[in-house]
Amino acid sequence: MNCQSIEEVYEVVKDQEVSFIQLWFADVLGMIKSFSIRPSELEEAMTEGMGFDGSSIMGFARIEESDMVAKPDPSTFQILPWRQEKKPVARMFCDILQPDGSPFPGDPRYAFKRMLARAAEKGYTYYIGPELEYFYFARNDRPEVLDQGGYFDTAPLDYAADLRRQTIFAMEQIGIRVEYSHHEVAHSQHEIDMRFDEGLRMADKVMSFRLTVKEIAWQNNVYATFMPKPIFGINGSGMHTHQSLFKEGRNAFYDPKDPFHLSEIAKGYIAGILKHAREITSICNQWVNSYKRLVPGYEAPVYIAWARRNRSTMVRVPMYKPGKEMATRIEYRAPDPACNPYLAFAVMLAAGLKGVENKYPLPEPVEEDVYHLSDAERDRLGIQSLPGNLFEAIDETAKSELVRDALGEHIFNKFIENKRIEWDNVSY
Repeated sequence: MNCQSIEEVYEVVKDQEVSFIQLWFADVLGMIKSFSIRPSELEEAMTEGMGFDGSSIMGFARIEESDMVAKPDPSTFQILPWRQEKKPVARMFCDILQPDGSPFPGDPRYAFKRMLARAAEKGYTYYIGPELEYFYFARNDRPEVLDQGGYFDTAPLDYAADLRRQTIFAMEQIGIRVEYSHHEVAHSQHEIDMRFDEGLRMADKVMSFRLTVKEIAWQNNVYATFMPKPIFGINGSGMHTHQSLFKEGRNAFYDPKDPFHLSEIAKGYIAGILKHAREITSICNQWVNSYKRLVPGYEAPVYIAWARRNRSTMVRVPMYKPGKEMATRIEYRAPDPACNPYLAFAVMLAAGLKGVENKYPLPEPVEEDVYHLSDAERDRLGIQSLPGNLFEAIDETAKSELVRDALGEHIFNKFIENKRIEWDNVSY
């Protein structure tokens, strides 16, 4: 279903006898918040927005300035496949406004839209293809894996193949195109990869993806989690994020004359990600648990370097295939799937664009296994480490003008405040 106008939404709601419409939005930490309206209220919602109290939403507003308005985006209208009652339930993502109709600066979706607009002013369209990993557990009092499978294993070791299949069918029903899925390295760990898409559409899809995985799992008496490192001693879950810039319908990252087939724009973009990596880490890895994943030995990146085939580096450039110029891209491997996608994608884009604009020099690629280099060898190559814990990462972000500018003052301050409280709570 692909509605593009308010009129099309009205038509589908009437024809399908939709009973409720859920209005979705994200708080500063990327948690889906929603409330439901009846079709009788749809016209008001679409034209004026629906008022609500934002004082209890993380990172939104103080109680004395709590009035908010949720304005649905008609292009995000979908009927929810896990609510297939006699009269179905639909959803739309919303932009959050202030009572005067201006954008609310604490809305993560607005922060990302603002960064996308900056890219558009320079002629760029931002495309993203994230790979989200996650775990299935039995619904017991403590985590219990469903299988002993490993990378690309199939049944009977891959116990959850049917769960993934059901999830993909549900995703396709809400307009999410899936490229492939498979069992991941760790026991009971899985991955479903979405087809790349334009930035805002993909951020909305990540939010929908996570909820769909959880809903289908719950219907099958299973618990799904995107926690970065739920089990000690095995691989954690990442969100390797493939990304590229297009200009005038062409991939701005591709240069047929370059040995790596990378344009100067692509090289500047990679250099921007590398230079600002420590500053943006807390946004892309926002939990105390995130830093239990970012340790050597479990395929997660720890060192700030780039390469082509080398998966021990933080940024990888997938090898060019003749005739696939449009697929030229970079893969940023540090983020985990429990981040707020709107904020994470916003700071990735900000860092990359800064490198393009300022023509940051790109270091030489590191094709050796960075984990096996000595400290002296890494120092010689100028390879820094990512922050080792949330405290260190937040300190780096707090000093970052790039992140402050990308997210806006409101979200920047609320995020730092929340994460410092989280660190204090686990430190005592």
